[in-house]
Amino acid sequence: MIKRRNFLALAAVLGPLASVSARAAVGLPAVEVFKNPYCSCCEAWVSHLKAAGFAVKVNLVEDTAPVRRRAGIPERLGSCHTALVAGYALEGHVPAADVKRLLAERPDAAGLAVPGMPVGAPGMEAGARKDPFDVLLVDRRGQATVFASHNKA
Repeated sequence: MIKRRNFLALAAVLGPLASVSARAAVGLPAVEVFKNPYCSCCEAWVSHLKAAGFAVKVNLVEDTAPVRRRAGIPERLGSCHTALVAGYALEGHVPAADVKRLLAERPDAAGLAVPGMPVGAPGMEAGARKDPFDVLLVDRRGQATVFASHNKA
């Protein structure tokens, strides 16, 4: 059994740490993820977002295509999961830093996409291997331009 004074001492040490993580989440909108119930890389991406301070709600669905379609992301840019945040779609393994940049810049766009499942993207880690990949900004007509590049030599 923990003594009251030990509990208070522990709370004094850990309290500021808890408030730091709470402050980190302030201002970040919740992310709603739609993923297949059997996809472990999607779970790893969700953990990546949570570690970056996002609150995440996961919806298990057999097919993410209807969500992707409603969000304005063309099938050719599809990946294994689709997420929604503050009016934007996130398709695939988009790094949290790019999501934060999107939310700060607020471009007129459908969202961001990382087509396929590139090794080295968040949730797709495979040891030291980090393949280059682009995060695409998808406009409301379904056209894509490079928003950010990662793991380039």
